Amino acid sequence: MAIPTEMTPFQAVVYYFDQACDRLGVNDEIRALMCTPDREVRVELPVRMDDGGLQVFIGYRIQHNNARGPYKGGVRYHPEADEEEVRALASLMTWKTALVDIPFGGAKGGIQCDPRSMSSRELQTMTRRFTHSICQIIGVNRDVPAPDVGTNAQTMAWMMAAYSEENGYSPGVVTGKPMELGGSPGRNEATGKGVSLMVREAAEGFQIPLRDATVVVQGFGNVGSWAAKYLDQMGCRIIAVSDVSGGVRNGGGLDLDGLQAHLDSTGGVFGFSGGDAVTNEELLALECDFLVPAALGGAIHSGNAANINARLVVEGANHPVTPGAEAVLTQRGIPCLPDLLVNAGGVTVSYFEWAQNIQRFPWDLERVNKELEDILVRAYRAVEEKAKAENITFRESAFAIAVERVVRAVELQGLP
Repeated sequence: MAIPTEMTPFQAVVYYFDQACDRLGVNDEIRALMCTPDREVRVELPVRMDDGGLQVFIGYRIQHNNARGPYKGGVRYHPEADEEEVRALASLMTWKTALVDIPFGGAKGGIQCDPRSMSSRELQTMTRRFTHSICQIIGVNRDVPAPDVGTNAQTMAWMMAAYSEENGYSPGVVTGKPMELGGSPGRNEATGKGVSLMVREAAEGFQIPLRDATVVVQGFGNVGSWAAKYLDQMGCRIIAVSDVSGGVRNGGGLDLDGLQAHLDSTGGVFGFSGGDAVTNEELLALECDFLVPAALGGAIHSGNAANINARLVVEGANHPVTPGAEAVLTQRGIPCLPDLLVNAGGVTVSYFEWAQNIQRFPWDLERVNKELEDILVRAYRAVEEKAKAENITFRESAFAIAVERVVRAVELQGLP
């Protein structure tokens, strides 16, 4: 069956879900129950801006499935964080938490705004209003938000404070908090570290020498920058990176410390003297061993998939490769490591943070890193084994494992 070249983000997730259901023989009733989100909340957030004007933002919290534990998922602040995008990301979280086998379901939140154009006071006011608006549907054992695109530890501190005003001191209601408020060591870099661990495992599995392997990173934000740092420490050459300002390349390997200093002083990677300027489209087409799209969704699509010159695509962002693009990549012999697996480091350490908050017992960084590596490597090897045994893609394998676990949890609890 031909793959539609144009799909909405949620349609793309459902496409992979249906593939897994077909492979597993899941009946229509279970499919309908698991495909449809449990709850979708849309809230109006009026904020008095610094210039005295009133601006109304729209926020969402979509809870997809909680058969395996409390809903879990980030909150993103972005102009494109609409209902369709948030619904897709909520569904992805259900399968991601199931794949790495941590006791959570899937949810996502979002506010349509441009946080870069807002002051700290405006962001705090909006965040607190959003939290009060969804206060009744989140909670330590109900739904646990976390940071995502456009949000950070400070955002989570505001959310925790707003929730605690009505419910008593509740550090476990959100994860990704500052250390001073019950955050976990290793949480900030967890997603990027997880990406690097998956590249390491893939390098061994696909027999690509990690030493001097060339890496291109699209999106030099929290995920991409940490992934680049850890891969550099493993001996890889980071030959190109980009962000919203543009990109930079150096075939001999970028000086990441110098690049970070340039980023800190200018706000972007563009103009860094240690390499040549490159556009995002040119960056995606560079010849490399590992291409890490770590920006927003849909970066690699049917229109540019034929230009990809990587040996492996490693999804640092959520759904950066469309189904149509992956079909092209597969036909060209370019494997794609799926987001469900690759960027699960963040939610895994969020689980550790949540557990520490509940137990009121902090872990040290050594324990966090060990537990993170154990969980992600175990998940990678399960996906790899199934993919090889059934001659399917890594994404098909990951979805099959995840969907089977959620299906079993739903069946054990009984249908309505």
